[in-house]
Amino acid sequence: MATIYVARSAGLGEWGYDVGLSKHLYKVGLTDGDAKAALAEGWAGESDWTLVKKQDGVEGIDEDAIIARLAQKNKMIDPNLYPRLKGARGVFKVLPAHVENHFLVATALAGEGELKSMKPKPADFGTYLIANALQ
Repeated sequence: MATIYVARSAGLGEWGYDVGLSKHLYKVGLTDGDAKAALAEGWAGESDWTLVKKQDGVEGIDEDAIIARLAQKNKMIDPNLYPRLKGARGVFKVLPAHVENHFLVATALAGEGELKSMKPKPADFGTYLIANALQ
């Protein structure tokens, strides 16, 4: 069974902020092995990738389909436009407002407690990306 994972790099986030993209850049991928082992290869010239979130037991979908689904709702950073990415597919710019709205709607539909604003953390970004990739 495959594992979908979301990773982030502090160095890539700083670069994204410096070039005017965003500091909220996340890499989404699919692996048949261990997600942490997949991070060891590094992308975009960065070696400080950390695992934000993963979900095991994903079947019937490949990495291209996951990237295509996410690209419908989030801006995928084109590796051909930014030489820094060096062919790394699946790097997304995620707006914090989208993550916050995702959790507000989920809370409202579940009828749990009161609706309040939140400041998304990296794990929330991971949950959001995985939920949208598997829908």
